[in-house]
Order: sequence, then structure tokens, then C-alpha cells
Amino acid sequence: MHILFIGYGKTSQRVAKQLFEQGHQITTISQSPKTDVWAHHLIQDVHQLNLSQIPPVDAVYILLSPNIGTIDAYQQTYVDSIRPIVQALKNHPIQKVIVVSSTRVYGENNGECIDDETAPNPSDEQGKLLLQMEQLWQQAYSEHCIIIRPTGIYGTSNARMLKLAETTQSYPNIHWSNRIHIEDLARFLAYMIHVEHPEKSYICTNNQPQALHERILELQKALNLPELVLDSERETGKRIYAERMVASGFELKYEDDV
Repeated sequence: MHILFIGYGKTSQRVAKQLFEQGHQITTISQSPKTDVWAHHLIQDVHQLNLSQIPPVDAVYILLSPNIGTIDAYQQTYVDSIRPIVQALKNHPIQKVIVVSSTRVYGENNGECIDDETAPNPSDEQGKLLLQMEQLWQQAYSEHCIIIRPTGIYGTSNARMLKLAETTQSYPNIHWSNRIHIEDLARFLAYMIHVEHPEKSYICTNNQPQALHERILELQKALNLPELVLDSERETGKRIYAERMVASGFELKYEDDV
């Protein structure tokens, strides 16, 4: 298959390498030069995308992300890009469009349990724009679109957690966090190419929700740092479970990684 990546960062790079090793032809679209030898790289603005000079595309991965987290940046990156991309793809024999979104479309924030059957209910404008993006892609490719909603991605740097361990003396409440290792996310995205009858959407997480203060405390103990004090038993965040991912037969490699 000829597989096109629109947006080519740390996750895309890992997915593309796996698919290349399986014998697929890879083309990427990004705004900066790339050097990976397993793909043909094009530098283009997705808002003026031109795909008339490349071989017929069978599958597309959409992994765009804004440089900043503002509402305008979300609108431009996730929503305004869809029409020009769809237009550029109209003469290609697309069989699958795999769109990476986020569990930010679930606005719950009181410790609720969320799974694939939970109806998205975003609580902020960025979450609403992500949901709008999902809906527009599903309208454009109703038979071929798969939405992937990862939780927090880890595995490229532990600097943030180390900083928290070093500086956190108290934590205000029990805040549930959810994670997926970048290698597992990449493996799952590559796996989706081979799923013959996919669901419309999949949450991608390691199915091990953890209170953030507990993760910080684990690091503090391991590093012999002063241990934080929990101020309140009040719960925020949400506990997220990827039931469809598990049902698909996909197995995590980093399930027990701390």
C-alpha cells in the first residue's frame, strides 16, 4: 500500500518506520525538512495541499498538532485544514483515513470512568474543536474513517515528572491521570491498517489510571526526595479505559511501565 502521513512528528515517525518495514510505501507531509530514509518527504502547508504529483494513496494518517494550545491554533490546525486535505485526496483511492484526536473530547472532571461507549462531552473550546474535527472527518470519509483518541503520551522524556518530584511539597487533591507509551501508541496506529472491520473510534491508553500525586510520590521515594502531602481527598480528572483496543486483539508492551 501507499500510505500518506499528514503531520510528521515523533509518533508519525515511529508508525511510518513500522509500516515501511512491513513493505509499504511511505510519503510524508510536514512543514520542515525530514531525513528518514524509509519515506519520501514533502514540505507543504496542509492548507494549500497539492497531491497531484504523487502515486495513488491507499491510506492516510492525520497526525496534526498546533504549535501552541490557543483556540485559534486549534481551529486552524484541526478544523480549517480538513477541506483542503479532502480536496487534495479526492482523486486518490483512499481505503482508510486514521485520524489522531485526543481524550480531551471527554470533559468529565470528577473522577468518572470513561470508555469507548461514553459519549464525548467536551468541557472547553479546544475539546469542542477536536470533536468538530472528528465529526468533519467522519462526514468526509464515512466508510473509511477511524478516530484514535490517545490519553497522555509518555516515553520520550521524564523531565516533567522529575521536576514535579523535586518541587512538589503538597498536592491539592486526587487527580486521575491516564497514559499511553509512545511506542504502544505507534504500534496501535500501525496495527489499525490491518484491522478489517474497525470501529469508528478507539481510545488508546494503558488501562491503568493513576492518581497523579501517587506517581509523583513513587518518584520521590525512589530518589530519596522529601515526600509530598495530599491536601484533600476530592477527586478530579477521569479514569479512562480502552475497551475496544483490547477487544481488537492488540496487546500493549508497556502496560506495567512506571
